[in-house]
Amino acid sequence: MKKKYPKKSLGQNFLIDKNIISIIVNTADIKQNDTIFEVGPGTGNLTEKILSKKPKKVFAVEMDEFLTKKLHEKFKEKIVLINEDILKVDEKKLSNDPMIVFGNLPYNISTQILVKWIRYINIDNTFKKFILMFQKEVADRILAETNSKNYGRLAILSSWKLQIKKIIDVSPNSFYPIPKVKSTILLIKPKKKYFNLKNSKNLEKITNIFFNQRRKMIKRPLNLIFKNANEVSKKLNINVKDRPQNLSPLKYFEICKEYENLNF
Repeated sequence: MKKKYPKKSLGQNFLIDKNIISIIVNTADIKQNDTIFEVGPGTGNLTEKILSKKPKKVFAVEMDEFLTKKLHEKFKEKIVLINEDILKVDEKKLSNDPMIVFGNLPYNISTQILVKWIRYINIDNTFKKFILMFQKEVADRILAETNSKNYGRLAILSSWKLQIKKIIDVSPNSFYPIPKVKSTILLIKPKKKYFNLKNSKNLEKITNIFFNQRRKMIKRPLNLIFKNANEVSKKLNINVKDRPQNLSPLKYFEICKEYENLNF
């Protein structure tokens, strides 16, 4: 491979640890009728292990044109390669079957990718489950509980439609080049039932308003959102002297529902 690779600009850190690769694939429990969607296959180490399970079909999105060519040379017709930015890919158009998603997600856009997928969940049964690698700091924010220092928008948005289980932390030595941070593998499954909201972007907006001022009392963001903030706080049994991290995800869903009822 040319010396200019991996590319820092694309957040390329290639997974080379065979034990971790096995853990990822075994966590997925791939069946022969499964359709796979892999984000950022890189040099194809994980792809090779996925193919050994003989799934029905494998789609792989790789933004790097050079790596896409290398992957095509390596796997030929065994996978469907998409040379595109993952944020621009419409997964709904790829397959009629729910897909198992694998991704060693680029650190710089991992939260954007996850939020994009949350918007898709249960619209048309696009996803079966996800086995995703995040920077440990991001994974901690996804898993964070109410009243903890890591609790915020990402935990609320994720818990809305997703069931999330931590599988294992991954050492920087499992990658080339070696990153400066630890990573974490999460197993994520779409919830069959979740709080009914009209549009996920409304929840994104509400949580953004609250956590832009996470150290302030929630009276201020409530007043920014509602003309009748006092009525809303009483109806939802909210203490306006609380801070944003004190409210449970359910409370944010209820606030969002009130906002939608008034505005849509």
